[in-house]
Amino acid sequence: MSSFSRLTGCRKRCRQFRPAKRLQIAAVQHCVSWGYDKGRSIALQFRLVWPPGAAAPSLLNWCSPRLPSLLFAGIALRRATSLSGRMARWGLVIVVLYALVALLTPLLVHIGWLSDPNAGLQNPIYAPPSLAHWCGTDRLGRDVCVRTLAGSGVALQVVLLALVIALVIGVPLGMVSGYLGGWVDRLLVLLMDTLYTLPVLLLSVVLAFLLGRGLPNAAAALCVVYIPQYFRVVRNQTAQVKAELFVEAAQSLGAGPIWILRRFLLRNVITSVPVLLTLNAADAVLVLGGLGFLGLGLPETIPEWGGDLQQALTAVPTGIWWTALYPGLALFVLVLGLSFLGEGLESWLSGADGQRAGS
Repeated sequence: MSSFSRLTGCRKRCRQFRPAKRLQIAAVQHCVSWGYDKGRSIALQFRLVWPPGAAAPSLLNWCSPRLPSLLFAGIALRRATSLSGRMARWGLVIVVLYALVALLTPLLVHIGWLSDPNAGLQNPIYAPPSLAHWCGTDRLGRDVCVRTLAGSGVALQVVLLALVIALVIGVPLGMVSGYLGGWVDRLLVLLMDTLYTLPVLLLSVVLAFLLGRGLPNAAAALCVVYIPQYFRVVRNQTAQVKAELFVEAAQSLGAGPIWILRRFLLRNVITSVPVLLTLNAADAVLVLGGLGFLGLGLPETIPEWGGDLQQALTAVPTGIWWTALYPGLALFVLVLGLSFLGEGLESWLSGADGQRAGS
């Protein structure tokens, strides 16, 4: 029996003891659950090995002398992942705040608590920040604060739509390419490598110019950029997983390629996609802002940070700073939050913090 199996069995035996031992068993179960979730590496760290053929010791006899070491290992593991955990938490908080702003802004505009982002005829142009207009007004008299808040919803909609399309296309193509191999794999790899070698912003600019301005067109211009990234990651993992024994056993039992891809390979190759998704989301926000700054993103009637920055470019030298500060700051904070979330997830899943702490 392997160390990992004994650790799993010990975790299950924790539930069979009397409530009088609840405090001790709860502490041990918490520590063992850390080892269970982390897998074989933590099992080897705990040295849960006894001679083959010997009877497994009872839970209390085994756990009592090892309880301090288990608690110490659990605390060390918590401390090792503190940096990535803090990054992921702060990134998650920022993204959730932006999502709440994106959901509440249209409702507040509809109720009348916020003005229309495109209404500005009754307001003075280039008015500085005041109680009436917290972030001032732009060259058309539109409220900069309302447009910045409304731009968060537009940015999240475009980026989410683009990444979902890229995910739906890139992941199945990568799985099919890695599993089938042969000429199908060579053809798809050649196509994706050709797209991958092109600069992200240049390819997005060309596609946005060909498709025209609009929310679906901007999402389509962005999704083509990120399809090769999902394809490459999923294809490499599929090529590794298909050589495992459980895949060969399913093939020997007569399972078809679609059944194997859906039942076995998908759950094993999808683990790294969330990290790539958050990192691509941060990059997509920047690319969308670049398209809007070049005038190739969304129409002027739709609040968008890149377009507002482009319109504020001529007013900054004259001392009108508020038209560029708030859209740029909103863009920066969202990219920072998504980057924190992606880097934190990547460090936590790969165990990089634990390796640095151990060294």
